[in-house]
Amino acid sequence: MKRTYAIRMLAAAGIALAGLVAFSSLAITPVLAAKGNAAPSAQVTREAIVQILNHKDRLPLQLERVRDVLKQHYIDNQGEILWVGTGRMNPLVQRLEFAEDDGLQYEDYPVEYLVDLRDQIDPTNALAAGYTEIAYSAFFLSYAKDLATGRVILHKIDRDHFQKPREIDLLALLQGVSAQDDPSRYLDSVEPQNAHYRALKSLLRKYRQIAANGGWGTVDRGEVMKPGMSDPRVPQLRARLEKSGDISPRSPADPSLYADDLVLAFEQFQKRNGLEPDGVIGPNSLSMLNVTAEERMQQIIVNMERWRHMPRDMGDKHLMVNIAAFELYRYEDGQLMEARPVMVGKDKHQTPIFSDELEYVEINPTWTVPYSIATKEMLPKLQQNPIYLGPNFELLAGGKEIPFSSVNFNQYSRGDFPFTIRQKPGEKNALGLIKFMLPNKHAIYLHDTPSRALFAKTQRAFSHGCIRVYKPLEFGETILRDVPGWDLERIKAVVETRETTRVKLPQKIPVHIVYATAWRGEGGSVEFRKDIYGRDKKLHNALFGKPSS
Repeated sequence: MKRTYAIRMLAAAGIALAGLVAFSSLAITPVLAAKGNAAPSAQVTREAIVQILNHKDRLPLQLERVRDVLKQHYIDNQGEILWVGTGRMNPLVQRLEFAEDDGLQYEDYPVEYLVDLRDQIDPTNALAAGYTEIAYSAFFLSYAKDLATGRVILHKIDRDHFQKPREIDLLALLQGVSAQDDPSRYLDSVEPQNAHYRALKSLLRKYRQIAANGGWGTVDRGEVMKPGMSDPRVPQLRARLEKSGDISPRSPADPSLYADDLVLAFEQFQKRNGLEPDGVIGPNSLSMLNVTAEERMQQIIVNMERWRHMPRDMGDKHLMVNIAAFELYRYEDGQLMEARPVMVGKDKHQTPIFSDELEYVEINPTWTVPYSIATKEMLPKLQQNPIYLGPNFELLAGGKEIPFSSVNFNQYSRGDFPFTIRQKPGEKNALGLIKFMLPNKHAIYLHDTPSRALFAKTQRAFSHGCIRVYKPLEFGETILRDVPGWDLERIKAVVETRETTRVKLPQKIPVHIVYATAWRGEGGSVEFRKDIYGRDKKLHNALFGKPSS
């Protein structure tokens, strides 16, 4: 923290307390301060706090914004003195000094200012002690809130982020300090407790150490490098993978040969970075190799911030779709039971971030074409050929089916299209043979697709926003296993009937749609993915002080 910040804060405090100088004549009973110097008694400190908080002068902004909370604790509830003379100041200062380990910014918290306040405490200055107490409380609350609920308002940065903003009881936070001698340990309980966040925090420490040791270097650009080739850049590649832990250090007989052990290590690197694991080092793979350790650290911090906005209770049994990884994960009792490929929205139809609950499964679904698709994509073609959609589609007016050929579509536009277009059940249905419904305002759900060959692609952003599931009938058997009589054979039998059949789940299953570009994978692998929608960039700019436009 720059010294000038501390000076400004002290000056502001001096102005705010100028009218209270006479109060310093109160009787003093010394106790030990955090640094070991004598301090006013708790009672005298409390009386000073009452005078400060009840005085008409405004406090510095960081204190003024929590003034009501401070009054509730220290005046209304006669709450404990938490910092002055308790031994808690030093642990808090130390935690703030290492804010980067929490994925927060050291510059956001006035460490030197707090140290100055601590060091100026003496038994003859009750005002200084009182002001120090409330300053420590205010900046504790600031740090705890950032740690628990995030530094930014995500829906203002990303229009497709719909997680409900988390709220935190600041008074309860403050009261919780009194039950813990070490405020740093208390802060550990405030931050997200889920395994995803904890893993990212651990990864951040690892990558911070790599960066502190000079990073992992780069690999020069050049021709595409294939297995078995000799290339002067091979030593660079080996050194790069050694420093990131992808291969154990060794001295090969031919340092310039792109040999089998290095190929295998690089294929694993490709896999954990969302690339086709073919061992070929082309432009995309080279770009991934040359992302610096510092950039990976920032990517981890961005993803830690997102987890602070997630629900604390994701459900003992839940589904999670990672948009950036094109995968669906099924969890039970905190354990990953399966990972399944999915397709997500293309860039023009981005899949939003939100949480909801899976309520029922529909076999042989119909597809009601969204108004935007009907008017933007289908209407121009219907104007050219009213029957181009064929017999698998129905045209509804007022809920009743009418022939496509009976309508002059040229008299309608995107703004006044009065019809509903619906696709009948069947193999060619856009939703495939089965869909998994979590009714929500975004009209996003999980379903089958007739375009199953696209699952062979590594990058799978192909839909209009919904989530297409790999091997959906088998997935349906898993989802319906708690419904008596619904095994894979019965699901397939119902498919053959072409009749739309809805099966309600006895218990709703939480579904969380997330955008995670960094996480610890199974077996401890460090996984990174491309920022396919540019959401990392927006959040990075907000966190690190750059404009998001």
